Amino acid sequence: MGSHPENLPSPTTPAGREGLDAVLARPDRAVVALDFDGTLADIVPDPEQARAHPGTVEALAALAPKVAAIAVITGRPAGVAVRYGGFAGVPGLEHLVVLGHYGAERWDAVTGTVHAPAPHPGVTAVRAELPGVLHEFGAWHGTWIEEKGQAVAVHTRRAQDPQAAFETLRGPLGELAARHGLIVEPGRLVLELRPPGMDKGVALAGFVAELDAESVIYAGDDLGDLAAFAAVEKLRSEGPDGIPGLLVCSGSAEVPELAERADLSVPGPAAVVDFLAALADRL
Repeated sequence: MGSHPENLPSPTTPAGREGLDAVLARPDRAVVALDFDGTLADIVPDPEQARAHPGTVEALAALAPKVAAIAVITGRPAGVAVRYGGFAGVPGLEHLVVLGHYGAERWDAVTGTVHAPAPHPGVTAVRAELPGVLHEFGAWHGTWIEEKGQAVAVHTRRAQDPQAAFETLRGPLGELAARHGLIVEPGRLVLELRPPGMDKGVALAGFVAELDAESVIYAGDDLGDLAAFAAVEKLRSEGPDGIPGLLVCSGSAEVPELAERADLSVPGPAAVVDFLAALADRL
């Protein structure tokens, strides 16, 4: 095992320590992948007000030239994540890619352009029916619909009883999504209706393969990040040819499932930024 400086926290699992050591040994063959909301940006009542935590861009700009690539993998549209993150036109971030809508969209810092598929027709149909469904189940007051282009999300964080509203809507929104060929992605007091076929695990595995990476770090905070955790676990379990990886949980009492599978847990976006800055310093 390698030695880690005091300001670079050490993973609590052997697999995590192996993953971090592999990154430290050959950073130019490492991919660092990160969720956005709850990982690089604090969770806020209004998702449109979310912004990258102070210091995020500086830490990423210090780290990006030293690794094969940094990928921000988010359920948000790629362009929105770029704007809220302040990632465009930053010197040092040429190795940054934003995979939006769980990988369906892609923004490359080198070109500054977004590549996106045509919208799924089911999203248009669901968007029209959502207000009626919320009214029918008595969940209109306090809920909030977020337009995401390739998807639409219902937030319950502002409801009088956020968790009760969330549970009330899971079934009806699942049925609505299924009628129009969509799936529901549950998150921290949010239910997102989106096209099937992509998730953060598929996006991460594809990006790692594209770069022929030899190690990977993934940091996330929510249920949607479980697929990425599973992808890293699969990569590092593939025998002698497996890819070492480190799983980081941006701590949240709301999603214990993620913390239980993490190699390293840190208390939120501020600590994630500190970790990225310490990793850049170490490299």
